[in-house]
Amino acid sequence: MRIGITCYPSYGGSGVVGAELGIELAKRGHEIHFISYAPPMRLDDGGQCRERIHFHAVDMLSYPLFEYPPYTDALASKLFEVATAEQLDLIHVHYAIPHSVSAYLAREMLKPTRYLPVVTTLHGTDITLVGRDASFLPITRFGIEQSDAVTAISNYLRDATHETFCTGCDIEVIYNFIDADYYRRAPNEAVRRELAPRGERIILHVSTFRPIKRIGDCIRVLAKMKELETGSESQLRARLVMCGDGPERAEAEALAAGLGVADQVSFVGKQPQSRIREYLSVADLLLLPSQSESFGLTALEAMACEVPVIATRVGGIPEVVEDGSCGFLFEIGDVDRMAKAALNVLRDDAERKRLGAQGREIAISNFTTDKIIPQYEQLYERLIEEWADRHDRP
Repeated sequence: MRIGITCYPSYGGSGVVGAELGIELAKRGHEIHFISYAPPMRLDDGGQCRERIHFHAVDMLSYPLFEYPPYTDALASKLFEVATAEQLDLIHVHYAIPHSVSAYLAREMLKPTRYLPVVTTLHGTDITLVGRDASFLPITRFGIEQSDAVTAISNYLRDATHETFCTGCDIEVIYNFIDADYYRRAPNEAVRRELAPRGERIILHVSTFRPIKRIGDCIRVLAKMKELETGSESQLRARLVMCGDGPERAEAEALAAGLGVADQVSFVGKQPQSRIREYLSVADLLLLPSQSESFGLTALEAMACEVPVIATRVGGIPEVVEDGSCGFLFEIGDVDRMAKAALNVLRDDAERKRLGAQGREIAISNFTTDKIIPQYEQLYERLIEEWADRHDRP
């Protein structure tokens, strides 16, 4: 199949999944065309299938009349252009805003010649935050309902979409995925010494540092752990590694200083995925105190690397992290219980190993590429055949 994929190229779950889906499809022999304003961050991971992966940049006109360049229209034009030139069989867009509307426009432009099916995958804040804003809700609903197929990355997100948009369209749940060979525990002692030069236990957090991620709670958990350990005969040494960047970073750094734990926190900034994998391979615990997560891809990557997870019981996280089996789930803001659980996990080597092993087992059993990618292939084939049959019908 010749498949067009549009996703945001920036650091974030929808872009990561869109890029990795394209790479995995290319490995299976499909021809993949990415259409966006910049190449997705993980496109360099294409490896030997790189000859089947193509990138087409969306050109933006700079004109004084446009205070904000009309990206939706430019993307629609580029989708039409690529679909025509490359004879795409299907367009798959990730994140509803504005991609589903641009794909709809491209499909309508192409209609006099042929029908081009559109798949929209919903990822989270396009539904739970941005899409439900009054200025976007009607157009988001329209883009969803005009798609030929809609998928969501969790049951939670599917249900939230129906509730928010009151749409009657079918939404198929296809979970996010990991390459279990790529994500596995292979500790690099040099990386561990770099992150924890005094042999500390490593608590890792990875996110975009947006308010919804509640990164300040990571700092508060560490401070609470320090408070609980005060006076202990064998005080646990722990280091919090904050991986990522975003609007909440400065406030989190100030909070660490104010709570007296700045010397135990490392802000390492945005990192390529290969580096994040190295961090996961030496981490002792992943901390994910988000206010909302539609799936929890970072938690899944940690589980594949045998890292126990402490997270909030929100959104789609309980569909990935089994409470008590591969980690522990708590209510939003419950830093006291998170801190106690973190101390227990970090102090008990046998428990940490049990949680890690179970996490990898869950990841392999439910979320690997060989289980998830065929679901997308079957969806594509069904849509293409359906519209081919309709076209051939007298």
